[in-house]
Amino acid sequence: MSGHDEHEPVWGLPSAPPPGEEILWQGRPDWKRFAVSALKIRWVALYLGVVVVAKIAFGLNRGEALEGLGQMLALFGLCLGFVAWLAWLHARATVYTITNRRVVMRVGVAINLACNLPFEQLAAADLALRDEDDGDIALRIKPPARVRRFIFWPHLKGGHFLSPRPALKAIREPERVARLLADAVSRWAEANDAIEVTRAAGEPSEAPAEPRPELTSLPRGATS
Repeated sequence: MSGHDEHEPVWGLPSAPPPGEEILWQGRPDWKRFAVSALKIRWVALYLGVVVVAKIAFGLNRGEALEGLGQMLALFGLCLGFVAWLAWLHARATVYTITNRRVVMRVGVAINLACNLPFEQLAAADLALRDEDDGDIALRIKPPARVRRFIFWPHLKGGHFLSPRPALKAIREPERVARLLADAVSRWAEANDAIEVTRAAGEPSEAPAEPRPELTSLPRGATS
């Protein structure tokens, strides 16, 4: 893929993967779909359209000339252009990476950060499809780990203000990526179960095993 930062040893990662870690998938949002799903450009356009219609209606009702309508339309066009430009910037600066041990999200425009989400911190993943080539994968994080909204925004699943969920937004082939993530987490969990069994051979374990991360699929057309 293009867009490699010369300061990165590996595209999208803050450092080269340690021995035994393998990059399974890398991608970034489609900026047009990102504008719709993450920055809600359609809702912005709808709001601005309502304002324009209201101004026209009030002007006609009062018999007044529609002075300033052209300037208002130009301003609203600039607003929509700014949202689209912001979506393009975010998509260009973003790299999502899935390895056999973690998910890494390189996000941020003004300040670009690589956020590591090890598999042991994942409780589950939710797949939301808009169509076959557009969807999100939201990650549920186990407590006490916390997600800082101001770092991950707008790469978040909507509607979870108290417990933000990082999300791989507007990615292509979301079902394939979700299956890849589920398989990687499953293999990681099995390998770690084997390690724990080897370490505790012959010793009774009183602590219940932690539940493995699960992948759930939301209905097609669901948004986040």
